[in-house]
Amino acid sequence: MPERASGAGARVLVVDDDPSVTASLSLLLKQHGYQPQVAASPDEAAARLRQEPVDLVLQDMNFSRSTTGEEGLALLNELRSLRPELPVVLITAWASIPLAVQGVKAGAVDFVSKPWVNAQILQTVETALGLAAARSGAERPADRGDLDARYDLTGLLGTDPKFLRVLALAGRIAATDASVLITGESGTGKERLAEAIHRNSRRRSGPFIKVNLGGISSTLFESEMFGHVRGAYTDARQDRRGRFEVAHSGTILLDEIGELDPSSQVKLLRVLQDRTYEVLGSSEARTVDVRILSATNRDLPALVGAGAFREDLLYRLNLIVLRMPALRERPADVAPLARHFLEEGARAHGRPALSLTPQAVHWLQAQEWPGNVRQLRQTIERAVLVLDGDRLDASHLRALVELGAEGERAVALPTPGAMTLDEIERAMIERALKQFGGNLTRAAEALGVSRTALYRRLQKHGLEAR
Repeated sequence: MPERASGAGARVLVVDDDPSVTASLSLLLKQHGYQPQVAASPDEAAARLRQEPVDLVLQDMNFSRSTTGEEGLALLNELRSLRPELPVVLITAWASIPLAVQGVKAGAVDFVSKPWVNAQILQTVETALGLAAARSGAERPADRGDLDARYDLTGLLGTDPKFLRVLALAGRIAATDASVLITGESGTGKERLAEAIHRNSRRRSGPFIKVNLGGISSTLFESEMFGHVRGAYTDARQDRRGRFEVAHSGTILLDEIGELDPSSQVKLLRVLQDRTYEVLGSSEARTVDVRILSATNRDLPALVGAGAFREDLLYRLNLIVLRMPALRERPADVAPLARHFLEEGARAHGRPALSLTPQAVHWLQAQEWPGNVRQLRQTIERAVLVLDGDRLDASHLRALVELGAEGERAVALPTPGAMTLDEIERAMIERALKQFGGNLTRAAEALGVSRTALYRRLQKHGLEAR
């Protein structure tokens, strides 16, 4: 197998039956240090692949008057058969995005639409080559010491093999501009992983902007994400910079992406597709240079199947998928995490050194932790506040849980005049968040409201979504 080149010097095969397309792409690639090769038909492309070393293929989806894309899909399948590890980037018209999605399902690494932007083509090629290099070769089992020596993984604690595999892949792909979808239950550390990807990327000196999409209503989406000019709508009294503009040259984290409503999904897709957008109230298109990370605790493929999430948007987001394991899947990490939080709590509250008894460790490891690492941290923090002594035992933890349960049972409706409706609402939201370990989906279901409605109430009462 020929050695794969990465970045400048890589051999890129451009497959298109339009000579003007192959000529312009070849010139662009050559100007930026790549070695372009050209094929005008699927047969010629397959022949070149059999005879010459190729590191990446840029291929059109149509090679005749037909626009079904069948020839392009057939070529993709043949290329994948000849070289399964070879990255293939598809070129298609904007109106044929569903066709490109079929190609990604069939094994293409990414797709760009015509007419393309040169910077976008170059970034896509560089990212695809970087991902291929990161994935190539058999990786030996990740070692925590090695990972810490190579990457800045501050705040990501644990040595469980499942967890380390996630950290290792995150470290390897951090240097690329690949879009990353981070999945996992609430409280598993998705945001911390996104921060680590940014810290270990070439964009580390640029901004890292976190956007909680579940808290943005559809009516405010364009203003929040793309900005607005003064007078764009009734209350627009001054210009406002959108989140994408603020994130320019850096990284943007689209948190709670699964909560985005259909109309906002369409608007987001366009900026992810060609990195252009229009400020609300202005017809001038602006370009943004930003890396896209997204996070969710929802099952996006299931939402696609239910018609609640766009398939083309999903394939724009999940070039790489990183799943953060639940705490119950990494039981060996519970004790070291608890000790770390115990030391952290002792320092924060001016306590002398505290320790866990073996019984406490056993009790902690036996719990389900539906709120994951976040819930474990909160449990230890509460224990630090009430602990009388310097050793935290299982009896202390059980008493803490029982005390909380008794408090929950003892709560009754206040007498009229004792609390306002707003105060009762705030108290119920706080109780629901506590009961479900900060899991907003479960809290919203228990309260009988949507996640978006719960976010609005959190903002109304000045509560923080943890």
